[in-house]
Parts: sequence; structure tokens; C-alpha cells
Amino acid sequence: EGEKTVVIELRVDKADVGKVIGKQGRIARALRTILSAMGRKTGKRVVLEILE
Repeated sequence: EGEKTVVIELRVDKADVGKVIGKQGRIARALRTILSAMGRKTGKRVVLEILE
């Protein structure tokens, strides 16, 4: 976490990466949208990183 940016690392098993990302990245995009809205309320930029 920095002054204006928060990085959230989501660690998932290799077998579950596809489920978390979803078809055409829809689930990952939805998660990023929710985090972005949360960041706007706090005045920070929120970044989601999906890691294996």
C-alpha cells in the first residue's frame, strides 16, 4: 500500500485460476470494478493482481 495506490494480491491454486478469471475475464473485470469503486470512496487507486 502506498499513499495513493493499494495493491491487492489474490493467490489462487493453478487449478482455480480459470474459475477466478472467468469466461473472457468477466469475473476478474467485475472484481476490479468493485475494487475501483471502493478506491474512489477512499481516494486511492486499487489494483488487483491474480497470482498462482
